[in-house]
Amino acid sequence: MNQTTIVAIVLGVLVLIAAVQAFQFSQIKSQLGSGTATVQTTAAPSSSGAPSVPASLQNLPQMVGGC
Repeated sequence: MNQTTIVAIVLGVLVLIAAVQAFQFSQIKSQLGSGTATVQTTAAPSSSGAPSVPASLQNLPQMVGGC
């Protein structure tokens, strides 16, 4: 293949990706502006409203290095 053809194909793919991202950005921006955007979380909600900390992180030492 000719080097110019390869560069043109790569440039076309990059422009296509940029167009898709611009469309997604405009959708997100309009959702934020209208207040219809929602946030999904994977953690189970706690009853106190504060974020829950995994059990492996609850008993860590206060200082770095455990001193």
